[in-house]
Amino acid sequence: MKILEFEKIESTQKKAKELIQKLTPWTVIVAKEQTGGYGRKLGEKRDFWYSPKGGLYFTVVLPKLKTEKVPILTVLVAFSVAQFLKENFNFNVFIKLPNDILINGKKICGILIENFILGGKVKGSIAGIGLNTNIEEFPENLKNIATSLRIELGKKVNNKLILKKILKVLKENLEILT
Repeated sequence: MKILEFEKIESTQKKAKELIQKLTPWTVIVAKEQTGGYGRKLGEKRDFWYSPKGGLYFTVVLPKLKTEKVPILTVLVAFSVAQFLKENFNFNVFIKLPNDILINGKKICGILIENFILGGKVKGSIAGIGLNTNIEEFPENLKNIATSLRIELGKKVNNKLILKKILKVLKENLEILT
């Protein structure tokens, strides 16, 4: 597993798409801060993902899947992150389908899967995960709808360790599809 780390970039998802031809499965692009993180809405009006310093923002290049397995990929990635949060912090986790993870009714994580399909065959998939980890407070427009591990636990967490554990769970769960 190769990890490419950045202090600040526009988006880990965008960087993965720029480099996709050079990246192998399980390459991870991580940023300490994103200036243009985005969600799943299509077109020019994509959802903005608030990604200040302190959160965990990463994109994973996934192994190639059979075309018929692609539709469940978002749910599998969401389940993997939810499983990690439940097993490591004992949170009651709610997956708001297809790609949001909530704790105490507030969003803590967003997931974005992008697939590259040519001639009906999957050429590659990337999974972008934005997890609010060490964010102490949110802007006024997000205070009532977003939370972080720091807020929920009352203490800082280790982003590198969390990344490692999420990737382990994701890899184990993805074996079901391959």
